[in-house]
Amino acid sequence: MDTIFTLLMVLVMIASILLVIIVMAQNPKGGGLSSTFGGASPAQFGVQRTNDFMEKATWTLGAVIIVLILISVVITGKPTTAAPAQQQPIKKEAPAKQTAPAATTTTPAQTPAAPAK
Repeated sequence: MDTIFTLLMVLVMIASILLVIIVMAQNPKGGGLSSTFGGASPAQFGVQRTNDFMEKATWTLGAVIIVLILISVVITGKPTTAAPAQQQPIKKEAPAKQTAPAATTTTPAQTPAAPAK
């Protein structure tokens, strides 16, 4: 099941990248920036036929992405959650008792008194 899901996600990514490339390559219908900066007219290079192809490719890739995502959702399914009444109560464990380190009795070393002058 994981390999099918991975394959579907790879196909979604490939289709998404192709969709971005096709959308970026299309001529905007209103002229957009290309006409503002002195772009050539679409009729000059026969762009009308490529626009038909690009528009069909855009719709097709969009539909492919949607179908692949829906298939991946159906395959993975929803995680099941138990109803609140069916859930087991959470048992809280008592925290581990920490013992203090053993007290050691140490006497400070007696220093010899300084000689009187």
